[in-house]
Amino acid sequence: MGFTSAWSISAHDDDFIRALAPRLLPLIAAERDEPFARERWERWRREPLPDFRTWWDPFGQSCPKEADALEAFLELTASGKHVQKMYDGLPPDDFCLLTDVWDLVADAEDIFVSVQSKEYALRSFLHAIGPDRAVLLPGWCGNLLLTSAQVRQRLPAIEQALDFTAEERAKAEDQDWLGYGDEEESVLDGPLRMWRHAAAHARGLCGVSVTIC
Repeated sequence: MGFTSAWSISAHDDDFIRALAPRLLPLIAAERDEPFARERWERWRREPLPDFRTWWDPFGQSCPKEADALEAFLELTASGKHVQKMYDGLPPDDFCLLTDVWDLVADAEDIFVSVQSKEYALRSFLHAIGPDRAVLLPGWCGNLLLTSAQVRQRLPAIEQALDFTAEERAKAEDQDWLGYGDEEESVLDGPLRMWRHAAAHARGLCGVSVTIC
């Protein structure tokens, strides 16, 4: 059965970030505290996966040597059930990520979003950059909410994580399996662009990884 996912990072003023905090921050914390979540994260840090082209044999089965590690990584990088509530617009007040966050972004430069069919953009991003860089990112598995001050404070670490030499960039691109059209922004470009944009304009950031259908 197919699905479509979206990973977005959007810039907002601090008043909006503060209003969103009581809704989103507890959901991010719940994802981080989900049973086995930290175990899966630490396992990926200890055992980074090899070239993604080796994950499956010609019959679509995961390679036995790394099957457990691969399954743990796939579970770690799928959209979680808690932050998902932000998209589903559940009662009591039917607040929805689509209408109450994304639709309020008026300028294309204020948002990075990667929509993927039968895949999670966050998964390809994390594999491509690897755990040593990923540990420098705030939030949990692509989900984050930061004020403008926190964005500025974190910018050096983000640049350390996502600014590549030519050789490093080539290696990361080789492990990003998504593929992009002419107007699509790479997961290796969008997050750093958003961070620099938000820092330059005193904006906060909201990041979410969800299944949209």
